[in-house]
Amino acid sequence: MKIYFKKLRENACVPVKATPFSAGYDLCAAVTEPVVIPKGEIRMIPIGIAAAPERNDIALFVFPRSGLASKNGITLANSVGVIDSDYRGEIMVPLINHGNEAFTVTNGMRIAQLIVMPVLSQEWICADELNVTERGKNGFGSSGTI
Repeated sequence: MKIYFKKLRENACVPVKATPFSAGYDLCAAVTEPVVIPKGEIRMIPIGIAAAPERNDIALFVFPRSGLASKNGITLANSVGVIDSDYRGEIMVPLINHGNEAFTVTNGMRIAQLIVMPVLSQEWICADELNVTERGKNGFGSSGTI
């Protein structure tokens, strides 16, 4: 499958895998000057590209980088970003700082990862009753902790 992309900023990087078997493609910041994210705050970081998958049955998902999260408390404000197959605008990453000190994002810094996944289409049908299951309506914590 091909994903076409367009550079929207001169300093944009092409998403690449860090290793041949990496699941995600690194997304790099495309900023003209360093962006400081104070403790507890969110900043939108431009990636500088737009994407066009050749298929409509996939989506691009933006996930945090584990190193930034575990070492600096930097993660995505929306947990996982969803880029629909028909979106053609610039990819932006909302970073939040859960760390103890300000964090600086510089141009070219790998700040998130992009994973391509299939998206299943379905038909939603309103029903008066749903089939009975063993779990039923038991929700949060009902299956135990061990």
